[in-house]
Amino acid sequence: MMPSTSPAVRLILPVPGMKCGKCVARVTATLEGVDGVTEARVSLAKKHAEVCFDPGRTGPAEMAAALTVAGFEVSDQPDQAAQRVIPDQAGERLAFSIGGMHCAACASTIEKSLQSLPGIAQVRVNFAAESGQVSFDPGLIDPSAIFAAVAAAGYLPRETSDTAAEERVAQGEWFWLLFSAVLSAPIMPLMWVEPFGTATVFVIAGLSTIVQYSAGLTFYRGAWYSLRSRSANMDVLVALGISAAWGYSALALLGVPGLDGPVFFETSAMLITFIRFGKWLEARAKGKAGQALKNLLQLQADRARLWIDGVEEEVPASQVRVGDRLVVRPGEKIPVDGLVEEGESAVDEAMVTGEPVPVDKAPGDVVTGATINGGGLLRVRATRVGGDTVLAQIVRLVETAQGDKAPIQRLADAVSNIFVPTVVALAVATFAIWYLVAGSSFLFAFKVAIAVLVIACPCALGLATPTAIMVGTSVGLAAGILYKRASVLEQMSKLDVLLLDKTGTLTKGEFRVVGLVPTSGIAAEELLRLAAAAEGASNHPLARAVVQRAAEFGVLVPPSQEMVEIGGHGIRCRVEGVTLLAGNRRLLEGEGLDLALLDQPLAALAGEGASFVYLARQGVLVGAIAFADTLKEGAAETVAALRRLGLRTVLVTGDRAAAAESVAAAVGVDAVESEVLPGEKLAVVRRYQEQGHLVGMVGDGINDAPALAQADIGIAIGSGTDVVKETGDIILVKGDVRDIERGIRLGRRTLAKIRQNLFWAFFYNVVGIPVAAGLLYPAFGLVLQPEFAGLAMAFSSVSVVTNSLLLKGYAKKL
Repeated sequence: MMPSTSPAVRLILPVPGMKCGKCVARVTATLEGVDGVTEARVSLAKKHAEVCFDPGRTGPAEMAAALTVAGFEVSDQPDQAAQRVIPDQAGERLAFSIGGMHCAACASTIEKSLQSLPGIAQVRVNFAAESGQVSFDPGLIDPSAIFAAVAAAGYLPRETSDTAAEERVAQGEWFWLLFSAVLSAPIMPLMWVEPFGTATVFVIAGLSTIVQYSAGLTFYRGAWYSLRSRSANMDVLVALGISAAWGYSALALLGVPGLDGPVFFETSAMLITFIRFGKWLEARAKGKAGQALKNLLQLQADRARLWIDGVEEEVPASQVRVGDRLVVRPGEKIPVDGLVEEGESAVDEAMVTGEPVPVDKAPGDVVTGATINGGGLLRVRATRVGGDTVLAQIVRLVETAQGDKAPIQRLADAVSNIFVPTVVALAVATFAIWYLVAGSSFLFAFKVAIAVLVIACPCALGLATPTAIMVGTSVGLAAGILYKRASVLEQMSKLDVLLLDKTGTLTKGEFRVVGLVPTSGIAAEELLRLAAAAEGASNHPLARAVVQRAAEFGVLVPPSQEMVEIGGHGIRCRVEGVTLLAGNRRLLEGEGLDLALLDQPLAALAGEGASFVYLARQGVLVGAIAFADTLKEGAAETVAALRRLGLRTVLVTGDRAAAAESVAAAVGVDAVESEVLPGEKLAVVRRYQEQGHLVGMVGDGINDAPALAQADIGIAIGSGTDVVKETGDIILVKGDVRDIERGIRLGRRTLAKIRQNLFWAFFYNVVGIPVAAGLLYPAFGLVLQPEFAGLAMAFSSVSVVTNSLLLKGYAKKL
């Protein structure tokens, strides 16, 4: 059957019959089993599946039928779902910085503005990171139109993270804090001491007015843009609060009939000062949360030395192109990824691997951009430049993870969307209850209502998740653990089964000789000599192990001629005038040799999981060599730690059962899946998912790619140079097996911090709003002044960010 050439489309298919995580796994497996479906993402919270499929091979009716057979309730009229099919606009991805956001509602406003544009597939705006990520169809919209929409919403889009611009913003925050503080500070004493007599109140009014319409203008500007976009953010609350306080005081000062009570200009001035103070602290804390990514960007080399016709020419690193030859002097950063052509040196690769020991480099070796050359001069051929370098790939992964929204954020987003209107309604209700029902004075009810307006703030809710993700991913980045999506952090806590690939994950894939078993009349040294001669020209891991063993024992190895490698079986060659055959059991038995006489001597080694290469000379069996894979350092320790986390560990390998059981016993896994071909690992993952488990898969990220993609959480072990090839949700750059447990533990800790932040953000508003509304006044005579309510509001955001920053201390426990 010819593959369809129809363009892929994406469908939102309602599945209201789902009830738990097991249902999600079954729905995912069912949909992905439908011919023509290329991807299925299932949401339990939204009760739907987002499916990407080829319309030339399947459609909504076929998917609905498959789900019905699997026992799930779907749309009563599947054909109606076809009307919800939208183009699959994977298109291009634009990442950019956004200035001028004041709270989570600002992020929501920008998202709504962008989502209304044609050609926009997905929008994610991160208030904490002050960044946005947009997936769009370049045929329908371009980046300039996206930036224009952000600007029209009242915010400042920037193509890249501009450190200088961020510093200017921070300096501006500090200036306006000092400005408002200097003008507000005299107001309080002037209320008690009247050096200008009855004119003192006009001095107070003047100072307050200057603060109101200078340092306070940012809140009016933000409120205007927010309301113009048909939404309401924190600026609306603050603008209402300061306007009510200043406006009433101004009218009372002018003697407007009915408003001739005492003035309280200090309330608006102090409110602005305290909120400015909180914003300055918040900006500082947020800067620390994202510092790791900024530090990573600063690792890039600014300059490069081109080698052109024997002459060095220094140019900006951005001008280097693939194929250019570069000179890297001792102590300099390697500007791009490349291949060493001349010279030898030791290169500090701690930026990529986290290992402090420099790595020796010689002609033919790969070097990574931003690593540091040691004591030798290197001439390097550029192989990857710009956005294709390992460092750029890592930066993109971290930016994507930090800009992503964890599912746990959906509750905070839902609350933020209705937060401001609800608070305004509560403020009005508070005023009405105190003034009309309780019979309090107008001024008392008015101040309490203002306190309700300013103490409530959606900022803490908006910062709870992204700041914890930023810090958690930064800690992981420093440890060589990269999270590709924020949703991984939430799934991490539910993981209950972890499938572990053997070769390259628990073992090094580096074989060693563990036994020499010659037939009678042949010495062990002679067997090793012949085997090394036969295997000397091969690059197979077993061949290298034989040659290494011969070198260790000082065996003189004769040369071989007429070597023929029999793919997947062994080698035939001539040594010292006779024919040698070295290979697996199938090869030698195919040549008519009886290997039964070695079965008994090899039985013990076979029971330990050893692999064998048999050797024959001139058609006569002369012996066998036993090999074993080498366990990675810390493999058993890692499995034990994973089990302490409550995970069931399963070894998945294509090796024989005996070899698999041997490794399983050495590391202590709970179960073994042996003799599994690479293509069958996907089926193993699905089988565990169908049993209701949330499954993690650990593999090398290349051979195990299908299984990693199918798993609920794919953990790819690989070097930094392979980052772009990895398909896992978590990438362990250093290749250290112990990072499996560290990555899971850090993910769980980050999720715990998110939950703490959300709890305190909700708790603050649940407690703070009633206190500001005067709940304690009847019993204790306590009432919260509006200015101190504003200070409490500012500190709520700071406390959430500070709590997230405490995650940095967890790095020492990894």
